[in-house]
Amino acid sequence: MQKTHNTLAKKIRVQSVELLNLHLAAAIDLHAQMKQAHWNVRGPGFIAIHKLFDQVSTEVENYSDMLAERAAGLGGTAHGTIQVAIKESFLIPYPLGVADEMKHLFAVSAALAAFGGSIIEAIAKSAEIEDPTTADLFTEISRGIDQQLYFVESHLAPKTIDPSKES
Repeated sequence: MQKTHNTLAKKIRVQSVELLNLHLAAAIDLHAQMKQAHWNVRGPGFIAIHKLFDQVSTEVENYSDMLAERAAGLGGTAHGTIQVAIKESFLIPYPLGVADEMKHLFAVSAALAAFGGSIIEAIAKSAEIEDPTTADLFTEISRGIDQQLYFVESHLAPKTIDPSKES
């Protein structure tokens, strides 16, 4: 850990940096997955989905920056190399060889949802270790991921819902 005037106890900072680096690895992986989809999508809705995936990748890249800068600001080292991301990411690998826009939409939404679910857990973990600023950062990322997931899922054909069967 680097020397800092940050007022959080070193024990809290160490735990937060570890949590931030875990999600940094996944965010780097997620960014690459979004670019994979962006570069390879094909279908009738190509241009809209191609641009959407590029927008999502830009947002995710911004989250990587936020996570890395918070880790560094706490006196830690941001572990943001591709090699670390490959080793540490908890996301399932993106399917290669996919061209169909619906398959990409499904894979992208699944990756966003998995990342978002882990971010929710990170909010609780940050609060538990008494780092409200890091919890707030994860909350901001959670809101953004939810919005990106909404944009992506809006391109999937809606299912008809029988109101009598809703619970």
